[in-house]
Amino acid sequence: MVKTIVVVDKESDWKLSDLDVEIVTADKYLKEGQYEKLGNVHLLNFCRSFSYQKLGYYVSLVASARGHKPQPSLHCIADFNSHAMVRRLVSSEFEELIQHSLSHIQSSSFVLSIYFGKNLAKCYDRLATYIFKQFPVPFLQVKFLKLKDKWVLSGLTPLGMHQIPDFHQNFVLEQVKRYLSQKKVSGTIKRKSTIFDLAILVDPEEEHPPSNKKAIRKFCKAAEILGFSVELIQKSDFGRVAEFDALFIRQTTSVNHYTYRFSRRAYANGIEVIDDPLSILRCCNKIYLYELLGKHQLPMPETKLCDSSAIKEYAEGITYPVVLKEPDGSFSQGVYKASNAAEFEQITKKMVEKSELILVQQFMPSDYDWRIGVLDGQPIYACKYFMAKDHWQIYKKKSSGKLEEGDFEAVPIKEVPKKALQLAVKASNLIGKGLYGVDMKEVEGNFYIIEVNDNPNIDAGVEDEILGDELYLAVMRVIYNRIQQKRRHFTYV
Repeated sequence: MVKTIVVVDKESDWKLSDLDVEIVTADKYLKEGQYEKLGNVHLLNFCRSFSYQKLGYYVSLVASARGHKPQPSLHCIADFNSHAMVRRLVSSEFEELIQHSLSHIQSSSFVLSIYFGKNLAKCYDRLATYIFKQFPVPFLQVKFLKLKDKWVLSGLTPLGMHQIPDFHQNFVLEQVKRYLSQKKVSGTIKRKSTIFDLAILVDPEEEHPPSNKKAIRKFCKAAEILGFSVELIQKSDFGRVAEFDALFIRQTTSVNHYTYRFSRRAYANGIEVIDDPLSILRCCNKIYLYELLGKHQLPMPETKLCDSSAIKEYAEGITYPVVLKEPDGSFSQGVYKASNAAEFEQITKKMVEKSELILVQQFMPSDYDWRIGVLDGQPIYACKYFMAKDHWQIYKKKSSGKLEEGDFEAVPIKEVPKKALQLAVKASNLIGKGLYGVDMKEVEGNFYIIEVNDNPNIDAGVEDEILGDELYLAVMRVIYNRIQQKRRHFTYV
């Protein structure tokens, strides 16, 4: 049986009665173990803010990692937090619906409140339902402006329970009951391109890209051998994504970045994409990974979540040294080591200004980290990344701002300890079937997962040292085969 949980910032925010649901605060849901163990949960997230790294964002993030079904989902939150994505999702059909629905309004602005796809005025039902299907957020406020006799969408904001006017309460209660009784989730339609082209997204100015220029040339050559027409695209080519049959992202990805929007756009159009948007969402936040790995009992350093209210308590109750991590750091950025309570308090007070939650992790000293590259559920390369000179990480930021790297050693897959390979495949399979780099520590013959990276490094002269050109062919072959499978599927539909 599906259990419905409603999450709010404060218990006083929830004003509706006569509903058979459990009401919990965000703090309680995130911290209390009883919710971590629940299965088959439909979670309605009514937090006050869904902005990146605010509590509402983390509730949906953690719910996804626990196998719960949050609404709004991570995809939805990322989409409506992106003004560019909101604008670009406006179709000609939506445009006509806006003009028709608002044609009778005389003012130059209009605000539409949407509660599970409905508005108090039935004349806006079609418009409200359409918007809800595109952005399935429980309560929304949509703003329109009239510019040169034409209505345009100017803003889309989630509504918290505390923002609902008193005279809307009865209507809102009816809509919540209606929605819960329906127990269905709106979907999206995928479109399939028919042009057999591959786009590789790159940024020539990126200082530390996941593939160096020589590797990019090798990817292009491998793709052409298999029959692709290849084009390197950049940020300005966003509007052209639908022209291609596949998108391969070779830039450092991030949720609050155009790389995610490219991935989301490709995915929405039925285009094969590596890295897919779900992998980006899952891998780019270490809190999600911590929850996911813990749920499936995969070994990792002892880890705790810390917020601003618990800094002093944690500082006095843990064993040092510890590693402190921002949820979305990369290239060893946003990762710090605290050797005592004073350092812990000093560092964490700055970190919580950026993110309401941070990770406190057991420090595991080692000479190197393992990196296992996994593609489509199979290990394809392995490397040992050694610590930078006189440093505890593989990257060391110099006073000039440049990163100094440690040495590396490519290892044939057949020589990698079996336990490491099995653990890497298990971890990556929890994320998806894309291309991942699983980082691990080896301590006394045991392996511990540090993180799972989407968009892992494949540099010419490093990760390809064992397989050479075959590594690039392996990646392109997976993309090629997936496109062929889609084509066969769409041929016989």
